[in-house]
Amino acid sequence: MIGEMRDLSTIEAALMAAETGHLVFSTLHTTGAAQTIDRIIDAFPTERQEQVRVQVSSYLIAVISQALLPKATGSGRVAAFEIMVAIPAIQSLIRERKTYRITSFIQTGARYGMKTLDQHLFELYNRGEVSYEEIMIRAQNPEELQQKVEGK
Repeated sequence: MIGEMRDLSTIEAALMAAETGHLVFSTLHTTGAAQTIDRIIDAFPTERQEQVRVQVSSYLIAVISQALLPKATGSGRVAAFEIMVAIPAIQSLIRERKTYRITSFIQTGARYGMKTLDQHLFELYNRGEVSYEEIMIRAQNPEELQQKVEGK
């Protein structure tokens, strides 16, 4: 368990532990799977980033992002999350500098247990757990989520 990966030395320690076969859990303040991967890679000097891409693509198992939203009842909070599983296609995107395409793979990866934040926000809204205003504030693609809500 590594607390938050705030600096290069902590990220390096996490990668080294993963590389030697340890299961590493850590936190990072980001708003989604693709941004998490980019943040890890961007922490390294430019001349090391290609090597780190290969390491991350090889040892990453999953990224789970969460946001806590106020419940529609006004009392308490509910977690909205995004789940990305590092399937071979996603590993390739990481190696090829195409993390911007990860969200589309998550959208179609339900059979692997994947779900985008917007998909989960829509589910929470449909169940009446969170308000429309709240999901629109948190949405990664508000226009697309609005169309989905209006077409339900």
